[in-house]
Amino acid sequence: MRPLVEQHHCRVFSPEGLAEKIDPFESLSSGIISQQVSGAAAKSIKGKFLALFEDNPGDKFPHPSQVAARTIENLRTAGLSQRKAEYIQGLAEKFASGELSAQMLHDASDDEVMERLIAVRGLGKWSVEMFACFGLKRMDVFSLGDLGVQRGMAAFVGRDVSKLKSKGGKWKYMTEQDMTELSDKFAPYRSLFMWYMWRVEETDTSTME
Repeated sequence: MRPLVEQHHCRVFSPEGLAEKIDPFESLSSGIISQQVSGAAAKSIKGKFLALFEDNPGDKFPHPSQVAARTIENLRTAGLSQRKAEYIQGLAEKFASGELSAQMLHDASDDEVMERLIAVRGLGKWSVEMFACFGLKRMDVFSLGDLGVQRGMAAFVGRDVSKLKSKGGKWKYMTEQDMTELSDKFAPYRSLFMWYMWRVEETDTSTME
């Protein structure tokens, strides 16, 4: 583990990263954009999404009310699927109305965050886990369902992930039991462990960070 830590600076959980103010709407929207696409594709789509709101300075993420006011057709021009455009617009409406807020999510426990957000259309367990990790900077998040984490962990313990994929399919890199047993050794800092497992296989998480 030491070589990984020495090679990669984890800015997300560094003092400067933890001090940054995070926009929960941006974080959750970025999670939706990143669902079931590569890191490179997510980065491209997010860039096009920001370009739709060109009046905003730099890479500033639009306010929920701005997104809620756009049509689904307009949002789709950024490369979003019909459903993802609907999910992000619906999420924007919840933040614009005050049904969801940064303070509410900040004050909620991990279980409360999961319960409240899993009820939002378009936010599954993985998306909420990514938000808890990157948006709320919770230190003990671990996603068993993240393929990049699974690949990284398999490689970390010395398995040949290319052979495992050809033999068993994409979900056979490592069992959930093996992942749990290994990750539990790093509690209550499993978010950090997860971040370093992404680095093992060079998984791009920049869209969510």
